[in-house]
Amino acid sequence: MIKAIILFLIGFVLLIKGGDWFVDGAVGIAHRYHIPEILIGATVVSIGTTIPEVMVSSIAAAVGQSQTAYGNAIGSIICNTALISAITIAAKASADVDTRTFKTPVIFFFIAALLYCGVAYTTGYFSRAIGIILLSIFVIYMAITVRQAFSGKLVMDAEDDQVKENPLWKDILFLILGAAVIAVGAKLLVDNGKIIAAGFGVPESVIALTFIALGTSLPELVTAITSLVKGHAALSLGNIVGANLFNLVLVSGMAITIQPFNIPADKLLAGRNASLVVDIPVMLFVMAFMTIPALCTKKLRRYQGIVLLLIYACYVAFQFFF
Repeated sequence: MIKAIILFLIGFVLLIKGGDWFVDGAVGIAHRYHIPEILIGATVVSIGTTIPEVMVSSIAAAVGQSQTAYGNAIGSIICNTALISAITIAAKASADVDTRTFKTPVIFFFIAALLYCGVAYTTGYFSRAIGIILLSIFVIYMAITVRQAFSGKLVMDAEDDQVKENPLWKDILFLILGAAVIAVGAKLLVDNGKIIAAGFGVPESVIALTFIALGTSLPELVTAITSLVKGHAALSLGNIVGANLFNLVLVSGMAITIQPFNIPADKLLAGRNASLVVDIPVMLFVMAFMTIPALCTKKLRRYQGIVLLLIYACYVAFQFFF
């Protein structure tokens, strides 16, 4: 147990340093090519910070642990939105939102969520064909986003590009090295966190929806906090929305394609699968509560962050004490 705690703390330190390098590299590339930070956050940074979820869910699916593969993706979306983005939003009195770059990942998320929920509430079985469709949505999203970025529609104003530039190789090195260190740190946290949690008798389904989800979402948390401290809140917001989309289309798509599975039904609420009654509705609500007002008013308000934090606290309490 002591060894697990030490490795857990080492993983946390690696996450912090990796997040710092990753944000520096992403921001440097964004300014060099006059690309909005929120766009970089919704693509490059999101892929980098979603690496732990991809690794955990794919390995879990390959060895037949469908509860972990399924719960990690859903739990990570809830954690990203109701905890991580909520911290960023609550820390600022009001944050402006560039809807031109914000709406694309939001639209794609709800398209993917519609497919995901349709399968969950009808057959409850995620076939390999569904996994391939989800991966196809990921490819289409990336193609459209990159095309927008270089079509001149999403170019930053010259006045925003007053930051001193590093050499390109240095920004790329920071980006790659940061992503690698984040992945290693997250793996140490998850592996040893599971050992610590198991020592207290926490069920696998609860671990997947909360502890593993939080562990694999720590890169997003570190990136969000680092971005906020460095004054790049837009990068943080883009990262969260992009990461949530990737959890549905990349993480779930990869896991399902590797090994199709049924929705875990080890926990019931009023005689129904608790995941269909609680987990998926909470996932949809927190995303809608964060994104729809932002798209309508072009701002994120502090009250949204506070409400989301309260929802997350209630959700975790439900998982552990119900």
